[in-house]
Amino acid sequence: MNPTSRMDALRASVTGTAVRVLGLLAVLASGTARASEADLVLPDFTQVSFVGGLNGRALLMAGIAVSIFGLGFGFMQYTALRNLPVHKSMLEISELIYETCKTYLITQGKFILILEVLIGAVMVVYFGFLRHMEFIKVVAILVFSLIGIAGSYGVAWFGIRVNTFANSRTAFASLRGKPYPTYAIPLQAGMSIGMVLISTELLLMLIILLFVPADFAGPCFIGFAIGESLGASVLRIAGGIFTKIADIGSDLMKIVFKIKEDDARNPGVIADCTGDNAGDSVGPSADGFETYGVTGVALITFILLAVPPQYQVQLLVWIFMMRIVMVLASLGSYGLNGIIQGGKYKNADHMNFEHPLTFLVWLTSIVSVALTFLVSYLLIPNLADDGSLWWKMSAIITCGTLAGAIIPEAIKVFTSTESRHVREVVTASREGGASLNVISGLVAGNFSAYWMGIIIAALMGGAYFFSLDIPNTLMIAPAVFAFGLVAFGFLGMGPVTIAVDSYGPVTDNAQSVYELSLIENVPNVKAEVQKDFGFTPDFEKGKEYLEENDGAGNTFKATAKPVLIGTAVVGATTMIFSIIVILVGITVGPDGFRSLNAANAANLSLLHAPFLLGLVTGGAVIYWFSGASMQAVSTGAYRAVEFIKANIKLEGVEKASVEDSKRVVEICTQYAQKGMLNIFLGVFFSTLAFAFLEPYFFVGYLISIAIFGLYQAVFMANAGGAWDNAKKLVETELKAKGTDLHAATVVGDTVGDPFKDTSSVALNPVIKFTTLFGLLAVELAVELAASGQRTLTTVLAGAFFVASMVFVYRSFYGMRIETPMAAIAEGKTGVKPA
Repeated sequence: MNPTSRMDALRASVTGTAVRVLGLLAVLASGTARASEADLVLPDFTQVSFVGGLNGRALLMAGIAVSIFGLGFGFMQYTALRNLPVHKSMLEISELIYETCKTYLITQGKFILILEVLIGAVMVVYFGFLRHMEFIKVVAILVFSLIGIAGSYGVAWFGIRVNTFANSRTAFASLRGKPYPTYAIPLQAGMSIGMVLISTELLLMLIILLFVPADFAGPCFIGFAIGESLGASVLRIAGGIFTKIADIGSDLMKIVFKIKEDDARNPGVIADCTGDNAGDSVGPSADGFETYGVTGVALITFILLAVPPQYQVQLLVWIFMMRIVMVLASLGSYGLNGIIQGGKYKNADHMNFEHPLTFLVWLTSIVSVALTFLVSYLLIPNLADDGSLWWKMSAIITCGTLAGAIIPEAIKVFTSTESRHVREVVTASREGGASLNVISGLVAGNFSAYWMGIIIAALMGGAYFFSLDIPNTLMIAPAVFAFGLVAFGFLGMGPVTIAVDSYGPVTDNAQSVYELSLIENVPNVKAEVQKDFGFTPDFEKGKEYLEENDGAGNTFKATAKPVLIGTAVVGATTMIFSIIVILVGITVGPDGFRSLNAANAANLSLLHAPFLLGLVTGGAVIYWFSGASMQAVSTGAYRAVEFIKANIKLEGVEKASVEDSKRVVEICTQYAQKGMLNIFLGVFFSTLAFAFLEPYFFVGYLISIAIFGLYQAVFMANAGGAWDNAKKLVETELKAKGTDLHAATVVGDTVGDPFKDTSSVALNPVIKFTTLFGLLAVELAVELAASGQRTLTTVLAGAFFVASMVFVYRSFYGMRIETPMAAIAEGKTGVKPA
């Protein structure tokens, strides 16, 4: 079957499922009206004045100006990168990588829109038929879900365009014989992506706050959050599968054929470069966009549900001004860091590439904390007639802001090229080969999960301590609000967090571009470069800088992952609380104290058996997801290796053919799509099934996937990071490529690839999508039960669970590696029969 017909079949399958779900839910078009987050109405921002007599609307309008400025800065950096000098041999490779990335993104965009039909069907039935919401509001929800998708998709596209400009420019700059440009260009690309991403997200949310009618804002925010979460989930999961199929397929050739890394004759290398962008640029960009947005929506929902109307404007303006100020803090810190590091390293012959990145993270964190306290004092000096709340709430945000610096430092202990754990992996591999290499990496991953758990618990504990002084007259459950602010602080310095994460794919690609360009083989290339660019290239130093910088990129890719994962988990608590408020209800006492309905709240305990069973069930889904995503990588990598081994030509050619390279990309895309379909629909139907089964069971389930997901993701991400940089140490410090020691570390790295770049990172958007979509699903179930149709909800829960089991089954048994002869006979592989 050709790729086009495969995609047509895939579209038909998903669209058919959407139609069946719509038909099934259409029978639910009766029920009672209930309040939900979609009914929330924004307060009038002009009614409250702040510093200098400015009202809330005027302050938020200043945020729009900052967002536009941030977008301008990001696009200026984009233009500057595009105009940097580059040799045509390197430019050709980076443009080929971009073209394959473009094809991949177009394919994924179509896939996301197909899945939007499925999600849109549920939203239309719930809001339009069951809730009898006005037609125009239903349309608004659908439109803003599309805007959310467009946001995630757009920043992902921008990210790969910037990175594919930067990769060839970095590779060429390394030939100047100084390390500084090799560091500065990837960071410039990262800041361009970070500023555009955060500014776009902030601008869209401010537009909803300021220009959408107040009674439409709730539906718009919900639609927007679901859309961006859907886009991020697909791009993160599919990108993670794609990149590791390509990476493993390419890396294993080093062992099989004893060829160098990124050998131009290997048709898997272009797919690997495409995967670096699909998995390490597209995925994180969409993920960061969604995380930033969903955290904001969770806090807005909390404030409108749990805070009395007279304080809502002050808190809403305060949290958005915090975001606006931290964008400026990130930009200012980047500029200051550039001056400091330029003075220190611009003319140096050697540099530790990790040090200036670490300095930037800490500098941004400190500046952000200082501005948090200053702006809080100016905006809310006497919130709820309490002159101490401004600094207590600033301290809570600081727990999250500091996490953005502390967590990367903790992760480096387990993943940096200077880490004792990473060096232990290398030492174990000397005598124990691949077996002890794998065991040592697992040790690093497990230890890291312990320390990460302790650190996050300590930071959340600190936030809880400060929340004890927030009165119940200001809000219900101040501790939950505090946890939401911690997640908010995690991403406070978002542009810099995204920048150091995006640094990695550029450095990885730059090394590949250098090798694939074969620039050293170009006739009279030194004279050409001297004439056209004004310097004589130093190839040996260039290769050395690129390889060392790739290790720094690996480290900072590893440090950014737990920040996003931690944000998902901590932020999910706020969104789960929104579900709890809707289920339990609010009681206002005669003294004005607001609290949850005690009788219903008793169901949120171990004494209520469904809640406990939900806690148990969540872990099962996390472990299924981890296995299913790795199964897709395993089967896809098998097919890629099979094709490459049968078609690689090592004699008489300098480069693999473009056709063979595109065929490997096609194999990666095919299995990424197939794995994504099974996984997404498994998650989708599981969410519906458990939400319909029993609402408090579902709350326990959501809490469980957040906790299990945190530890599983951190363990896998850091074990993978340790294996990755152990290989890098052998290649750079020990210069032992082609040895048995190198082969052992390559095996460990290929084991770690789906750990760190597929399963672990995809858990983040899965947790958030499940929580957001579950918000609608559980309300749908509660509406039905309240209208006397409890039997129907039970039947639907069973039907949805069976549907989820079909996709759980398919995620393994439909993705198994077939025997090579059977596959050849059925024409399902690119292997040529003997």
